Amino acid sequence: MKVPGPSRLPRPPILLITDRKQCPESLEARAAALFRGGCRFLSLREKDMAPDERTALLGRLAALGRECGATVCVHDDIVAARACGTALHLPADGETARTRRLLGPDVLIGQSCHSRAEILAAAAGGADYVTMGPVFATASKPVYAPAENLTDAMAGIRLPILALGGITRDMLRNLPVGFSGLAVMGAAMTEADPEGWFAEIEAGWRELDVESG
Repeated sequence: MKVPGPSRLPRPPILLITDRKQCPESLEARAAALFRGGCRFLSLREKDMAPDERTALLGRLAALGRECGATVCVHDDIVAARACGTALHLPADGETARTRRLLGPDVLIGQSCHSRAEILAAAAGGADYVTMGPVFATASKPVYAPAENLTDAMAGIRLPILALGGITRDMLRNLPVGFSGLAVMGAAMTEADPEGWFAEIEAGWRELDVESG
């Protein structure tokens, strides 16, 4: 699965995306457990939260991340990212080049993509990585799928691409070739044992990474 070439992705390259409505405890408590389990890449995706509340929560999550060397980012809130000194994840229609100019060369910027054209645009705009999916059936977006064959969409692209949608340990071996990492939301928020769950997902990814290396 591994794509050669330089990458600024955290290690392991497994992005966990928040959804407080699915989470049985506070996001801080869930994040702390995931960090203990080995997560080093977490994104706050709470678009319906009031901006000041989201910024405050992002600051708390970023502080937790710094304790273990984890990268924390926020979905589609450049103001919060700048205020808290975190990474940023843009939607598919985000202004990547403008965002790169505003945040500078050192901030990690990702983008959601669903086609080859969107991946190429993200790369041209200065994104460090993209998510692509849904790769497998997912409860959050049951009728939404990439417009192109995933393997064809990723062919020849060296920008790191994270597989998103329906990711489970059992499904990892069915991933198309070309992904540099994973992105998970649902299970990351709902599993009763987040530490053990992340360790399982990471172990499954490492097996693929070793085999492809």
